[in-house]
Amino acid sequence: MTAPSRRAAALVWGAAVTAYVVAVLHRTSLGVAGVEAVDRFGIGAAVLATFVMVQLAVYAGLQIPVGVLLDRFGARTLIAGGALLMATGQALLGTVHTLPLVYVARVLIGAGDAATFISVLSLVAVWFPARQVPLITQVTGLVGQLGQLAAAIPLVAVLHRSGWTTAFVGMAALGVLAALLVVMVVRDSPDGHGVARTGAGILAPLRAVAGEPGTWLGFWSHTVTQFPMTVFLLLWGFPFLTVAQGLTPGEASGLLTAAVLSAMAMGPVMGLLTARHPLRRSWMVLSVAVATAAAWAAVLLQPGPSPRWLLVVLVLVLGTGGPASVIGFDFARTSNDRVRIGTATGLVNVGGFGASVLSVLAVGIVLDLRAGVDGPLSLAAFRAAFAVMAVPWTVAVVGVLVSRRRTRAAMAADGTVVPPIREAIARRRAARR
Repeated sequence: MTAPSRRAAALVWGAAVTAYVVAVLHRTSLGVAGVEAVDRFGIGAAVLATFVMVQLAVYAGLQIPVGVLLDRFGARTLIAGGALLMATGQALLGTVHTLPLVYVARVLIGAGDAATFISVLSLVAVWFPARQVPLITQVTGLVGQLGQLAAAIPLVAVLHRSGWTTAFVGMAALGVLAALLVVMVVRDSPDGHGVARTGAGILAPLRAVAGEPGTWLGFWSHTVTQFPMTVFLLLWGFPFLTVAQGLTPGEASGLLTAAVLSAMAMGPVMGLLTARHPLRRSWMVLSVAVATAAAWAAVLLQPGPSPRWLLVVLVLVLGTGGPASVIGFDFARTSNDRVRIGTATGLVNVGGFGASVLSVLAVGIVLDLRAGVDGPLSLAAFRAAFAVMAVPWTVAVVGVLVSRRRTRAAMAADGTVVPPIREAIARRRAARR
């Protein structure tokens, strides 16, 4: 790229990623307002879980349609439209008191959020050289974590000082500003011609991307690394830390912030490793998956409240799931034709958020079932509820292993053989001698 093109790429990316930061704020806002939501709407844990479940279900369900629309209409239209949908949802959530309208608000937030991240990733693939895409993709996810920081710190402060309506209507105003910024700055491609608007429908591109083993490797990689972090940060982490573990709201916010900082620190590292070792991406995914399971096991097997250091370890490990899940999108990018990147990215994104929908609901149901035995939101109830996440984790790990074998078989048929990791290490050691 020439110097002006680099500046243009930075401006386009900066505007798009700003909209993504606001989208993450919208997505995670209820996670720090769960206790207030219970009081405001007079609901229990299971109903609260359905608020998030509806949002995530809409998000996950729209990923493939949004991916097809992205390939057809471009990122600028989808990001701006998504920002306005989320702003409308937050304004509605901040002013209503009846459950049906709350669900409408969550649908709007989920729909707008669905259009944002994969659209930003499509801009990265178009505006930056291929060798830089893995790193810029991780940096995009890293910067997006600022939205979670905004939820954990300033949003909590506004919520406690000024109340529910001020906090959520204020987020709606931010959404409108983000939409205006995107319309003014973002362009779909460096040449200014936008995107090709074909009439291929949804089934043809979906069949094409679903036929690539690498797409499914991305799907399961995204699933196993993303859903534990989402379940914790989006809803159940804050009440688990404050009610079950006995932390103050300030201490819980600090731990949620630590998870976000962990994700921000690991993003560039995983981006560089992905770019330098593309044949070993699945090992990064599996390492994070195993570390996550070990951290959860250590916390859940404690006979009482966990020591602070162990909770810190848990949130730091959970934070690595964010950048690790982005590796799934890199599998989609390198396994599919460029004109179908939106569809492929959308399919991969269904994995983690689909598992999150089921897990959020399952945790809420178990909490309510155990409330009569252990007490509402007690440590024992959370211990049983979080244990159900072992089921999607196991399914996803098996999915990674099976799809990795199929992907490597397809690569070998095309002339790229992935040597066993022991052999690769032995070769590297021999080369250094």
